[in-house]
Amino acid sequence: MQVLIFGATGMVGQGVLRECLLDPGVERVISVGRSSLGIQERKLHEIVHAGFEDFSAIESQLGGIDSCFFCLGVSSTGMKEADYDRVTLGFTLSAAGMLSRIHPGMTFIYVSGQGTDSTEKGRVMWARVKGKTENALLQLPLNAYLFRPGVIEPMDGIRSRTPSYRIGYMISKPLLPLLRRAFPNQVLSTRDMGKAMLAVARKGYEKRILETADIRAVTSAD
Repeated sequence: MQVLIFGATGMVGQGVLRECLLDPGVERVISVGRSSLGIQERKLHEIVHAGFEDFSAIESQLGGIDSCFFCLGVSSTGMKEADYDRVTLGFTLSAAGMLSRIHPGMTFIYVSGQGTDSTEKGRVMWARVKGKTENALLQLPLNAYLFRPGVIEPMDGIRSRTPSYRIGYMISKPLLPLLRRAFPNQVLSTRDMGKAMLAVARKGYEKRILETADIRAVTSAD
């Protein structure tokens, strides 16, 4: 299997990248980002691309891909809706639209979030925009799956790039493993996310939208 990852420098993206590199069934990993990951791996091919509004310049490098893991995202804290929409909806659909043209029907797994608003009419800004993004992806000629994790425990030295998240994880670090064992359908790990995304890419899932309990079920069954 050949996979494409957007957002491999983020916390979830790092977890997915790690699992892909460890999985013997993944032959090639293509990472698209604005900067280099700074690692050397035999099956990793990096594409540094600055403009996420338009991916036409790199289309020729994306042949033979089986699945895409779209982990790119930003915190909505302090952002105006138009700016958050430009990144969350705009960048996602730019990539998904390009892939739907060159690989129609391919598996596209999008990392959304628990509490996403599918009606697009709620009071919470980030949830509306995420809902709009999910709905738009489901209209494209892609085999799209939408992951809505809640709390995620970073493992294997992985850290969030968002300062406020790093502080929160640092404070809660002693409790997260306990919470994950006590509430397995509420708390996931970066390993869980990576393994579940690979499993869905290989076998699919009965639902297009996977909440935390569904993601846990996938990892338990794999």
